[in-house]
Amino acid sequence: MQTVSIDIVSDVVCPWCYLGKARLDQAVANVGAELQVAVQWRPYQLNPDLPPEGVDHKQHLAAKLGGQEAVDRAHEMLRGLGHADGIAFDFDAVKISPNTLDAHRLIRWAATHGDAAQSAVVGLLFKANFEEGRNVGDHAVLLDIATEAGLDRPVIAALLNSDADKDAVKEEIGMAREMGVTGVPCFIIEGQYAVMGAQSVEVLSNALREIAQLKATA
Repeated sequence: MQTVSIDIVSDVVCPWCYLGKARLDQAVANVGAELQVAVQWRPYQLNPDLPPEGVDHKQHLAAKLGGQEAVDRAHEMLRGLGHADGIAFDFDAVKISPNTLDAHRLIRWAATHGDAAQSAVVGLLFKANFEEGRNVGDHAVLLDIATEAGLDRPVIAALLNSDADKDAVKEEIGMAREMGVTGVPCFIIEGQYAVMGAQSVEVLSNALREIAQLKATA
Protein backbone atom coordinates (compact mmCIF):
# COMPACT_ATOMS: atom_id res chain seq x y z
CA MET A 1 0.00 0.00 0.00
CA GLN A 2 1.28 3.44 -0.91
CA THR A 3 2.30 5.87 1.82
CA VAL A 4 1.73 9.64 1.74
CA SER A 5 3.56 11.81 4.26
CA ILE A 6 2.13 14.91 5.92
CA ASP A 7 3.95 17.43 8.07
CA ILE A 8 1.51 19.57 10.07
CA VAL A 9 2.81 22.92 11.21
CA SER A 10 0.70 23.75 14.26
CA ASP A 11 0.49 25.39 17.68
CA VAL A 12 -1.35 23.73 20.57
CA VAL A 13 -3.17 26.97 21.50
CA CYS A 14 -4.61 27.39 17.98
CA PRO A 15 -8.29 26.34 17.89
CA TRP A 16 -8.14 26.01 14.10
CA CYS A 17 -5.28 23.54 14.52
CA TYR A 18 -7.45 21.44 16.84
CA LEU A 19 -10.18 21.47 14.20
CA GLY A 20 -7.55 20.62 11.59
CA LYS A 21 -6.43 17.57 13.56
CA ALA A 22 -10.00 16.32 14.01
CA ARG A 23 -10.67 16.70 10.29
CA LEU A 24 -7.38 15.14 9.24
CA ASP A 25 -8.05 12.14 11.50
CA GLN A 26 -11.38 11.69 9.67
CA ALA A 27 -9.71 12.12 6.27
CA VAL A 28 -7.04 9.54 7.11
CA ALA A 29 -9.80 7.12 8.14
CA ASN A 30 -11.60 7.83 4.85
CA VAL A 31 -8.59 6.87 2.70
CA GLY A 32 -7.38 4.07 4.99
CA ALA A 33 -8.39 1.33 2.60
CA GLU A 34 -6.47 2.98 -0.25
CA LEU A 35 -3.25 4.33 1.26
CA GLN A 36 -1.27 4.84 4.43
CA VAL A 37 -0.70 8.32 5.81
CA ALA A 38 2.42 9.11 7.85
CA VAL A 39 1.84 12.21 9.98
CA GLN A 40 4.49 14.33 11.68
CA TRP A 41 3.65 17.35 13.84
CA ARG A 42 5.90 20.38 13.44
CA PRO A 43 6.15 23.34 15.84
CA TYR A 44 4.90 26.88 15.43
CA GLN A 45 4.35 29.57 18.04
CA LEU A 46 1.57 32.10 17.61
CA ASN A 47 2.81 33.96 20.70
CA PRO A 48 6.55 33.25 21.05
CA ASP A 49 7.18 36.28 23.25
CA LEU A 50 4.89 35.28 26.11
CA PRO A 51 6.68 34.69 29.44
CA PRO A 52 7.20 31.08 30.62
CA GLU A 53 4.40 31.44 33.20
CA GLY A 54 1.97 32.73 30.54
CA VAL A 55 -0.46 35.65 30.79
CA ASP A 56 -4.15 36.19 31.51
CA HIS A 57 -5.93 34.53 28.61
CA LYS A 58 -9.00 36.75 28.37
CA GLN A 59 -7.04 40.00 28.47
CA HIS A 60 -4.49 38.69 25.98
CA LEU A 61 -7.10 37.48 23.51
CA ALA A 62 -9.20 40.64 23.73
CA ALA A 63 -6.14 42.76 23.04
CA LYS A 64 -5.12 40.51 20.13
CA LEU A 65 -8.54 40.29 18.45
CA GLY A 66 -9.66 43.86 19.05
CA GLY A 67 -12.02 43.63 22.01
CA GLN A 68 -14.31 41.23 23.84
CA GLU A 69 -17.09 41.39 21.22
CA ALA A 70 -14.73 40.07 18.56
CA VAL A 71 -13.60 37.32 20.95
CA ASP A 72 -17.20 36.33 21.68
CA ARG A 73 -18.06 36.15 17.96
CA ALA A 74 -15.02 34.00 17.21
CA HIS A 75 -15.77 31.67 20.11
CA GLU A 76 -19.41 31.25 19.11
CA MET A 77 -18.38 30.26 15.58
CA LEU A 78 -15.67 27.89 16.81
CA ARG A 79 -18.03 26.18 19.27
CA GLY A 80 -20.37 25.36 16.39
CA LEU A 81 -17.57 24.08 14.17
CA GLY A 82 -16.08 22.09 17.04
CA HIS A 83 -19.39 20.45 17.86
CA ALA A 84 -19.64 19.21 14.26
CA ASP A 85 -16.17 17.64 14.54
CA GLY A 86 -16.53 16.15 18.01
CA ILE A 87 -14.68 18.90 19.90
CA ALA A 88 -16.27 20.39 23.04
CA PHE A 89 -14.58 23.79 23.13
CA ASP A 90 -14.86 25.35 26.61
CA PHE A 91 -13.28 28.75 26.14
CA ASP A 92 -14.53 30.00 29.51
CA ALA A 93 -12.35 27.38 31.22
CA VAL A 94 -9.14 28.72 29.64
CA LYS A 95 -7.46 31.03 32.16
CA ILE A 96 -3.86 31.21 30.93
CA SER A 97 -2.35 31.93 27.52
CA PRO A 98 0.85 29.90 27.87
CA ASN A 99 4.19 30.00 26.18
CA THR A 100 4.04 26.76 24.16
CA LEU A 101 7.77 26.08 23.73
CA ASP A 102 7.82 23.29 26.32
CA ALA A 103 4.67 21.72 24.85
CA HIS A 104 6.43 21.61 21.48
CA ARG A 105 9.47 20.00 23.10
CA LEU A 106 7.17 17.29 24.49
CA ILE A 107 5.65 16.73 21.03
CA ARG A 108 9.16 16.40 19.60
CA TRP A 109 10.16 13.80 22.21
CA ALA A 110 6.93 11.87 21.65
CA ALA A 111 7.89 11.46 17.99
CA THR A 112 10.80 9.21 19.02
CA HIS A 113 8.15 6.68 20.12
CA GLY A 114 6.41 6.75 16.73
CA ASP A 115 3.65 8.61 14.92
CA ALA A 116 0.87 7.22 17.11
CA ALA A 117 2.54 8.39 20.33
CA GLN A 118 3.13 11.84 18.90
CA SER A 119 -0.45 12.11 17.67
CA ALA A 120 -1.71 11.02 21.10
CA VAL A 121 0.33 13.74 22.85
CA VAL A 122 -0.87 16.39 20.39
CA GLY A 123 -4.50 15.36 20.90
CA LEU A 124 -4.13 15.39 24.69
CA LEU A 125 -2.52 18.85 24.61
CA PHE A 126 -5.36 20.26 22.50
CA LYS A 127 -7.97 18.66 24.75
CA ALA A 128 -6.25 19.86 27.92
CA ASN A 129 -6.11 23.44 26.69
CA PHE A 130 -9.41 23.84 24.88
CA GLU A 131 -11.77 21.44 26.67
CA GLU A 132 -10.36 21.23 30.19
CA GLY A 133 -8.81 24.67 30.68
CA ARG A 134 -5.47 23.24 31.83
CA ASN A 135 -2.29 25.27 31.43
CA VAL A 136 -0.22 23.46 28.78
CA GLY A 137 2.77 25.60 29.70
CA ASP A 138 2.83 24.06 33.18
CA HIS A 139 5.36 21.23 33.60
CA ALA A 140 3.01 19.30 35.91
CA VAL A 141 0.32 19.30 33.21
CA LEU A 142 2.84 18.30 30.53
CA LEU A 143 4.09 15.42 32.70
CA ASP A 144 0.56 14.15 33.24
CA ILE A 145 -0.07 14.27 29.49
CA ALA A 146 3.21 12.47 28.77
CA THR A 147 2.27 9.76 31.28
CA GLU A 148 -1.22 9.38 29.81
CA ALA A 149 0.32 8.94 26.36
CA GLY A 150 2.60 6.19 27.66
CA LEU A 151 5.88 8.12 27.78
CA ASP A 152 8.44 7.65 30.55
CA ARG A 153 7.55 10.24 33.19
CA PRO A 154 10.98 10.49 34.92
CA VAL A 155 12.72 10.86 31.55
CA ILE A 156 10.32 13.61 30.41
CA ALA A 157 10.65 15.35 33.80
CA ALA A 158 14.44 15.44 33.45
CA LEU A 159 14.19 16.75 29.88
CA LEU A 160 11.69 19.47 30.81
CA ASN A 161 13.98 20.61 33.61
CA SER A 162 16.82 21.03 31.12
CA ASP A 163 17.26 23.13 27.98
CA ALA A 164 17.07 20.02 25.79
CA ASP A 165 15.85 20.76 22.26
CA LYS A 166 14.80 24.36 22.96
CA ASP A 167 17.10 25.64 20.22
CA ALA A 168 16.07 22.84 17.85
CA VAL A 169 12.38 23.69 18.25
CA LYS A 170 13.03 27.41 17.74
CA GLU A 171 15.11 26.63 14.66
CA GLU A 172 12.31 24.51 13.22
CA ILE A 173 9.80 27.32 13.82
CA GLY A 174 12.19 29.71 12.07
CA MET A 175 12.42 27.34 9.10
CA ALA A 176 8.63 27.23 8.82
CA ARG A 177 8.51 31.04 8.73
CA GLU A 178 11.25 31.11 6.10
CA MET A 179 9.17 28.69 4.01
CA GLY A 180 6.37 31.25 4.11
CA VAL A 181 4.19 29.75 6.84
CA THR A 182 2.45 32.75 8.44
CA GLY A 183 -0.63 31.00 9.81
CA VAL A 184 -1.51 27.57 11.10
CA PRO A 185 -2.48 24.86 10.61
CA CYS A 186 -0.43 24.27 7.49
CA PHE A 187 -0.44 20.75 6.02
CA ILE A 188 2.67 20.05 3.94
CA ILE A 189 2.05 16.89 1.90
CA GLU A 190 5.01 14.93 0.54
CA GLY A 191 7.27 17.86 1.42
CA GLN A 192 6.04 20.03 -1.43
CA TYR A 193 2.25 20.55 -1.51
CA ALA A 194 0.91 22.97 1.09
CA VAL A 195 -2.71 23.02 2.23
CA MET A 196 -3.43 26.01 4.47
CA GLY A 197 -6.04 26.25 7.19
CA ALA A 198 -8.52 23.85 8.79
CA GLN A 199 -9.90 22.52 5.51
CA SER A 200 -12.91 20.22 5.34
CA VAL A 201 -12.60 16.45 5.61
CA GLU A 202 -13.52 16.20 1.92
CA VAL A 203 -10.80 18.62 0.83
CA LEU A 204 -8.16 16.82 2.88
CA SER A 205 -9.29 13.37 1.69
CA ASN A 206 -9.20 14.46 -1.95
CA ALA A 207 -5.79 16.09 -1.53
CA LEU A 208 -4.37 12.85 -0.12
CA ARG A 209 -5.84 10.81 -2.98
CA GLU A 210 -4.67 13.24 -5.69
CA ILE A 211 -1.14 13.45 -4.36
CA ALA A 212 -0.98 9.67 -3.99
CA GLN A 213 -1.92 9.42 -7.68
CA LEU A 214 0.73 11.97 -8.64
CA LYS A 215 3.29 10.03 -6.64
CA ALA A 216 2.28 6.77 -8.31
CA THR A 217 2.73 8.18 -11.82
CA ALA A 218 5.89 10.18 -11.15
